[in-house]
Amino acid sequence: MPMKGSGASELTVVDRFDGGVGWIAYPDETMQRASHAIESDGGLWLVDPVDVEGLDDLLEEYADPEGVAVLLDRHKRDAATIANRHDVPVYVPEWMDGVVGDIDAPIKRFDRRLADFDVIRLIDNPLWQEAALVDGETLVVPESLGTAEYFRAPDEPLGVHPMLRILPPRTLRSYDPDRLLVGHGEGIFEDVGRTIRRAIDGSRRTALPLYLRSVRELFSNR
Repeated sequence: MPMKGSGASELTVVDRFDGGVGWIAYPDETMQRASHAIESDGGLWLVDPVDVEGLDDLLEEYADPEGVAVLLDRHKRDAATIANRHDVPVYVPEWMDGVVGDIDAPIKRFDRRLADFDVIRLIDNPLWQEAALVDGETLVVPESLGTAEYFRAPDEPLGVHPMLRILPPRTLRSYDPDRLLVGHGEGIFEDVGRTIRRAIDGSRRTALPLYLRSVRELFSNR
C-alpha cells in the first residue's frame, strides 16, 4: 500500500452531512488524504482538496464554490488546480509562510474568520503551521488529529499525529462540535467532544504502542 496515491484516482465519498461532504481520492493509500467541501456564508468552501475524477459532479448538489482553503502549510495538494477550474481564489492564513509561492492561482489571505468559521491558530512554528476551523457544529482539523491507521494506537478511534504525541494540541479539548472533519481519514460524528479529549489526554500513554506498531509494519513491508 503506497503512502500517497498518484495517477488514476477513485472518488470515495465520506463524511456526508447537511451542507457538506468529504472525499478520499486514493482510498488504498496509507495517508488516507481526506478533502472536504462545506457550505458556509452562502458559498461552498473546499478545504485542503485532492482532485479526483467526478469531483465536480459531486459538488453540483451544493452551493457555488467560493474559495479553496489551505489549512496546513504542507497541504497545498491540488488547491491551485481546483481553484482555477472554478475561477475562485485560494485562501491562506496570513501568518502561514512558504505556501503562497507554490500555488499558481489567485491568493487571498485570512486571519481570524473565514466565512462563518472562526479560525484557530493551532500550531505556528518554523516546522509546522496549522489552522483549524470551527463554527459551532463543525470542527475541521487538518493534521493534528486523524483517523487514518497510522494516527491511531490500537483501539483508538481517533489519534493525535505521531509527531505531536508528547505535546498534543490541548486547546482542542475545549470544543464539543457535532462533527469533526480531519485531513487524514474519515470524520467523527458521534460523541465528538469526548472522543477528542480522550485522544489528547491519552496521546502520551498510547505513543509507545503506536510507535512499536509502526516499526513492525515498516519491517514487515520491506
